[in-house]
Amino acid sequence: MNKKVVILGGGTGLSTLLRGLKQFPIDITAVVAVSDDGRSTGKLRQEFNVPAVGDIRQVIVALSETEPLVQKLLNYRFKTSSDLNGHALGNLLLTGLIEVAGDMSSGIESLGKILNLKGKVLPLTEDNVVLMAKMDDDAIIEGEHNITEYNGKIKEVFYKEEPHVLNEVVKEIETADLIILSMGSLFTSILPNLICKEIKKAIDNSKAEIMYICNIMTQPGETDKFKASDHVNTINNYLGNKKVSIILANNGPITKKMKEKYANLEQKDPVVFDKQNLKNICNKVIADNFVAVTDETLRHDIIKLGFHIYSYLMF
Repeated sequence: MNKKVVILGGGTGLSTLLRGLKQFPIDITAVVAVSDDGRSTGKLRQEFNVPAVGDIRQVIVALSETEPLVQKLLNYRFKTSSDLNGHALGNLLLTGLIEVAGDMSSGIESLGKILNLKGKVLPLTEDNVVLMAKMDDDAIIEGEHNITEYNGKIKEVFYKEEPHVLNEVVKEIETADLIILSMGSLFTSILPNLICKEIKKAIDNSKAEIMYICNIMTQPGETDKFKASDHVNTINNYLGNKKVSIILANNGPITKKMKEKYANLEQKDPVVFDKQNLKNICNKVIADNFVAVTDETLRHDIIKLGFHIYSYLMF
């Protein structure tokens, strides 16, 4: 029987990790934060009062075993002067399935059968949640999109109203062999999963260890000047009794050209791999050159990530 892994995250980071992890014989459950309220997702949330579908779409596409054309079709965004402008086709399809099936979980399950998913996808909650943040100037900002657009550093995140976490999410976490917190936006993709009391309790009740996949680059307003250990310490502040015990972190080089590109265009810098600090707070530090460059964009080497995760589970 394959080992059971539950991965918590959202957006590009989670979907990127899953594309590599699905290549290995692992029982995958992806739990997706549904607080995004920008672009197509935000419009659909307002009109249909549904949780965020955009990150769910990305994760479904990542786990799909269908033809690349179908995946490309789901990610296609309309370019038109009508109300369809900016909407991703997959977002519209998933919203329609939610309306037909009656709830998001059933909608995801229906789409998953069509696309032959290599794993299970669960929304954190069925509630139409609103993410809040307290900034370094003590301003309280409402909505994930507004938080990321605000010119300031995030001090903490919380929900406007405590969401009801899906029972199935709790069960999956409690029976997992390994709990993974994916790379991605720390305060707006990872921590939204951990600020729920039910998630903290489920993690504490699980026999599984917590593994964190550290970002390669910092993110403006969220992790400016963060070292790898700062990411772990921040996550641990939001967890319950059980803390991060394993970290996968990049120790590979990034070219001067790529550093300058990210610094100038996106105000991002490489996350410093501070090995000794990590050894002081984690039981196991797994470091490798995880840097991959695709279309002039820095990414994690997803096969290396999958291999290290699988090796840890097996040995």
